[in-house]
Amino acid sequence: MHRPLRHRRRCSLLEITLNRKGLPHGPDKLRPMKSDIASLFRSVSIAAAGLALFLTGCGGSANVPPRTSIGPIPAGLITEFAKGISAHATPFHIAKGPDRNLWFTEPDVNSIGRITPSGSVTEFGAGITPNAFPLDISAGPDGNLWFTDPGDNSIGRITPSGTITEFSAGIATQAGLNDIAAGSDGNLWFTEIENNSVGRITPSGAVTEFTTGISAGAHPYGITSGPDGNLWFTEPGIGRIARITPSGSVTEFTIGKSVGNAPVAIAAGPDGNLWFTEPSAGRIGRITPSGVVTEFTTGITPQAGLGEIASGPDGNLWFTEVYADKIARITPSGVVSEFSYTLPDGARPLGIAPGPDGNMWFTLPGVAEIGNITTQ
Repeated sequence: MHRPLRHRRRCSLLEITLNRKGLPHGPDKLRPMKSDIASLFRSVSIAAAGLALFLTGCGGSANVPPRTSIGPIPAGLITEFAKGISAHATPFHIAKGPDRNLWFTEPDVNSIGRITPSGSVTEFGAGITPNAFPLDISAGPDGNLWFTDPGDNSIGRITPSGTITEFSAGIATQAGLNDIAAGSDGNLWFTEIENNSVGRITPSGAVTEFTTGISAGAHPYGITSGPDGNLWFTEPGIGRIARITPSGSVTEFTIGKSVGNAPVAIAAGPDGNLWFTEPSAGRIGRITPSGVVTEFTTGITPQAGLGEIASGPDGNLWFTEVYADKIARITPSGVVSEFSYTLPDGARPLGIAPGPDGNMWFTLPGVAEIGNITTQ
C-alpha cells in the first residue's frame, strides 16, 4: 500500500466554477448523471464540463450510499500512489506513453503528470498557458503525448522529457475541446463539444475541423481509433455513436434505447468492436463496425456513475464507476465484475488506461491519487 490515509477533500475547481456560474452544486443540489446531458453542456462552462458530469458533489453522491465495509479481497488487487502529486491536483484522464510510463492531466493545477510503473511521479507545468485546464491526453504517432486545453482553446504536445508546445491556429473560438485520440492516419483527432465538430491535428500542428454530417446538438464528446481504420466518437446530445473516416466523412448510428441513452466515453475493444459508457442509464454499450448495438446492465451497481473505459491486456474492457468508487471489468460477452478493495469513499475513480506492466491504471480525482489494479 503506497497511499497515506487522507480525509476526503473538496473539489475546489468544480465548486469555484459552479459558484461563478451561479449554479447549484453539492450532492443535494446537482444530482449525478443528469438525464439531459445536452442541457449540462449549455449550463456549465465547457472547461468544467467533464468535472461537472463526473464529480458533482465530490463529498459523496446522494444516490450511492458510502461503503461501510470493503469485505474480502477480490481478484483485482488495487494499489494507490499519492507521493509527488500536488495536494490540490485533480488527476483526470490518463494514457500509456511511448516511454513505458503513464501520463495524466491535472486540470486543477494546470499540469501534466507522469508516473512510472513503480509509482514515481513528476509533474510538468512549464509551457502550459495559465488556466488552460488540460483535460484529455493520448499518446501520439510521433512519440509524444498530446492533450486538450479547453481553458485556452488549444491542443498541447508534451515530449517524454517534459517539453510542452501548444497549438491554437485553426481551432474555432470557444470550441469546447474535450477528448483526443491518435488516428490510423498518423494524426491526432479531437472532439469539440461547443463547436459541434471533430478536429484533426497533424504532428506539426496543422488543424482541420469537420462539421458536415454531424447532427445539430450532437455535442461530440469521447473519441477513439477503431479497428476499421476510422475514428469513432460519442454524441451524448442526441444519443448516437458516430464514425468519421480519415478524410472526414461522418456516419451516425442510433443506439436504440430511448431512456438515458447518452453515450460518453468510448474505446476500441479486443473483439473488434467499439465499447462505450452510458452514465445516465448505467449501461455499457457495444457497437460493431457495421453499427449493430448491444447494451449491458447486469452486474453494474445502480447509479454508479460510469466514467471512462479502456481495453485491457487480459482481453476484457475495464471501466470506472465514479460514484460507486469502484473499478469494473466487462468481458466481450458482457459479464461484469466490480472491484473496490482499498478504494476510500469519495476517491472518485475516473480515467483509466492499460499500463506497460500488465495492470490497468486509473485516476482518483477525489483524493489526488493514481491507482492501478491487477488484471489477472
